[in-house]
Amino acid sequence: MASNQSRDVLLEDNHDFLPASPTSEYINSSVLSLSILGVFEIETPIDDSPTIELLREQFLPINNRFSSILIRDGNGAQRWKKVDIRLEDHVKVPHFPTGLPPATYDEYLQEYLSKIALDRLPENRPLWEIHLIKYPTSDAAGTVVFKLHHALGDGFSLMGALFSCLKRADDPSLPLTFPTYSTKSTTSSTSHRMSDTCKKVSTIAAGCWYTASDFVQSVLHSTVLQDDHTAIRSGTPLVEFEPVTISSVTFSLDRIREIKSKISGTVNDVAVGIIFYAIQLYQQRMGQISPGRRMTALVLLNTRMVNGYQCVEDMLKEKTWGNHFTFLQIAIPSSDNAEKENPLAFLLKAKKTIKRKRHSLAVYLNGRLVQMLRTIRGPEAASRYIHATMKNTTTGISYLVGPMEKMEMGDLPVKSFYFSVVGVPQSLALTMVSYMGNLRVVASAEKRFINSQLLMSCMKEAYDKVHREACGVDGTESQ
Repeated sequence: MASNQSRDVLLEDNHDFLPASPTSEYINSSVLSLSILGVFEIETPIDDSPTIELLREQFLPINNRFSSILIRDGNGAQRWKKVDIRLEDHVKVPHFPTGLPPATYDEYLQEYLSKIALDRLPENRPLWEIHLIKYPTSDAAGTVVFKLHHALGDGFSLMGALFSCLKRADDPSLPLTFPTYSTKSTTSSTSHRMSDTCKKVSTIAAGCWYTASDFVQSVLHSTVLQDDHTAIRSGTPLVEFEPVTISSVTFSLDRIREIKSKISGTVNDVAVGIIFYAIQLYQQRMGQISPGRRMTALVLLNTRMVNGYQCVEDMLKEKTWGNHFTFLQIAIPSSDNAEKENPLAFLLKAKKTIKRKRHSLAVYLNGRLVQMLRTIRGPEAASRYIHATMKNTTTGISYLVGPMEKMEMGDLPVKSFYFSVVGVPQSLALTMVSYMGNLRVVASAEKRFINSQLLMSCMKEAYDKVHREACGVDGTESQ
């Protein structure tokens, strides 16, 4: 029998055993296992007969990880090993009672999503599944759900991969296009150079102070400090194994942009501010006010230096495929009476905090700290640190940009889609995605603790009040 040392050498020499990235190891451990559910609502009834062929010809070639499993070498490090794959094992077609009204199938779909959110993907085969729900709901004629382990890549990688398998409904020969965001260039005259220099010195000094403060606060939050128990944080041990309810609400991006222009912010500023306001409204509806309560949101930050999605070939070539993200820890504003607050105050606070946090180097220092933990104590210790960071905070918020045109999956027109991150040790995880001029906000909420219907109602109310305050008109969308 070969020793561990000789096995390590064999693995190093074998090109089929590719090392997993550190982040992939952190989020696929005995402590933490995260997956992404990509839910596509289809306009026409689903024919599942071409599924296997489409997966073989379009999905598997995207990346070797889709036909690989994670193994551990003699040192305990995870590596990708390419294996023979039986696609039929990855395609699930649930059977519900027939002849029921769409509203009833809404409930069946919700229960099914809750079930697969809790199910752990088998480790003896590649870490993904596709679920074809061929029953009409209130929103679609059928539903296609991709479950992909986060170790395969983050939302940017995985959604980009799925988009590469889809085509434009209006003209399949044209590529899907995505919103782009330009930055204004600034110029300064010679007379302003001295004041600019002073501002830079002041900015550097402030940045050093914020970095130190943010880093210390982050470390404390990941070790000894916990957010308070509130109407959206139960503090239940191992909450990631509790059933969840996945619900959503849709807003007009045009109206979000109108609000954005009023506060001179970004779409993300507006969306996060609306979420913060909705949380306060929800807590008040639940008979809880928040002054003095510690509540923190982990806002996902994409660390790639790219503007927009890349094709899969470029991602692999430039090594931007995988998990390239970090979190900004942002305090959720509190309120004595959310009903009487100016709704725009929550947006302005979100904008100010996000802008300041982006200029802090605490995010970089946190990354170095996790790497140091991995080097000294191993990947499991790093995973425990990240798990504690999530567990001790109230919620996580992530945002992806989707296509501006309608997509087709094979010959199936996609009416809408959304994604959710599951396995998160929090009572509430929030995700956002844009598609065809709309922004979909999705909540994955602890089922027996959070009233998802009331929370979505508060999201709609917050959006409506913010739009009315900013633009002077009603912003409610028909759902």
